[in-house]
Amino acid sequence: MLDFRWKVFRSVAKHLSFTKAAGELFITQPAATKRVQELEAEVGLRLFLRKGNRIQLTTAGETMLAFAERAHALQEEVAFAMGKLKDQVSGHLRLGASTTIAQYVMAPVLSAFHQRYPHVKLSLLNGNTEAMEQALIHQDIDLGIVEGHSHRRELQYTPFLPDELVPVVRAGHALTQAGSITLPELALQPLVLRERGSGTLEVIEEALRAHQLRLPDLNVVLDLGSSETIKSFLQHSDCVALLSRYSIQQELETGKLVTLLPDGFSLKRSFWFVQPVGQPQGLSQLFQQFCLRQYNLPE
Repeated sequence: MLDFRWKVFRSVAKHLSFTKAAGELFITQPAATKRVQELEAEVGLRLFLRKGNRIQLTTAGETMLAFAERAHALQEEVAFAMGKLKDQVSGHLRLGASTTIAQYVMAPVLSAFHQRYPHVKLSLLNGNTEAMEQALIHQDIDLGIVEGHSHRRELQYTPFLPDELVPVVRAGHALTQAGSITLPELALQPLVLRERGSGTLEVIEEALRAHQLRLPDLNVVLDLGSSETIKSFLQHSDCVALLSRYSIQQELETGKLVTLLPDGFSLKRSFWFVQPVGQPQGLSQLFQQFCLRQYNLPE
């Protein structure tokens, strides 16, 4: 298994901080420093340059980190394979989900997964789609579940769950009389939308292009950072929002919000699993398969 000194080095290299690495590994900072010094003595090269309170990897350190990452991935594969043979899968799966998915889709799946695989430690980071892609690139998470995908070459996207954005207004809004709305009509309405970088905004821009419209052609009065904030705002305004069907189920049942039928345009989309290209499957694949089964989707 991976030498503890390598684990310490990998953590220090990831955080570029002995203090943060020590906290992550539950050791003291002097102990973390000593382990790295032992490794430097063994290889006969400096792995970090120390500049005041900051450190950076040397060329030797960058080379060592590449091997440390490969060794860590291999160790995870071995642990997963052995656990699967014993039907006692263990490990740590670091998930990231864009905001809508984290709030409205993941909770029941995480609960069911924990009951089935109690020895797997789960953590969930959430933010918009762009933030989750960056977290994958920087190796802060193992698997992302996002609302949109920008086809980054270093990331692999797999369809998960179909979704649709729908026009939403408060109960009693004048537009509820018609019950439907065209895209040109929507463009004239005061709109509240998600912030730049969200997968929701990508879908809206794509639909606009099909009708020779652009985002600046819309009457956007406010950008907000979450569906929850938008829903609360809608109940006190005459604005229109475009929200995921998954995010408004409770408000539709209680009659606080009403959907309008999109007339002549579609805002259908998919949620996506996303992970680095070439990343070993292991827990990530197991979780993806479990999610698909939970929603009765083909694996």
